[in-house]
Amino acid sequence: MPTALEIVSPEKLLLARPVDMVVIPAADGELGVLPGHAPMIVLLRGGVIRLYEGAQVISRLFVDSGFAEITPERCTVLADQAIPIAELSKTAAGQRLAEAEAAYAAVDKFDNLARETAMGRLQSAHAMVEAAEAS
Repeated sequence: MPTALEIVSPEKLLLARPVDMVVIPAADGELGVLPGHAPMIVLLRGGVIRLYEGAQVISRLFVDSGFAEITPERCTVLADQAIPIAELSKTAAGQRLAEAEAAYAAVDKFDNLARETAMGRLQSAHAMVEAAEAS
């Protein structure tokens, strides 16, 4: 029985469909979710979500950040932003990276929260550039 996958942004439900497996970019590394997966909630980092039917990748989306709730029957991804890989622009990704680099360079290095937030944006921008270049 497939896993029910939902990808939700703050604005709307982006995707709802059964998949054999979904691989999500968890903060601690890539995480494959199959039917019957142990329940958990994980933070997401910027990266690519891959949807599988059998051994075939059927769709790929870039997510900026967020978290995923996993149950044995379902995987719900709550993403700040989710963009189909085919819609990524190399130019826009490069601009986002330049802005993230400038923001990181300007952050007060003694403000741990601001520094970690800026680093997260920088890592997400790097992931977006990589995804755009690989598409």
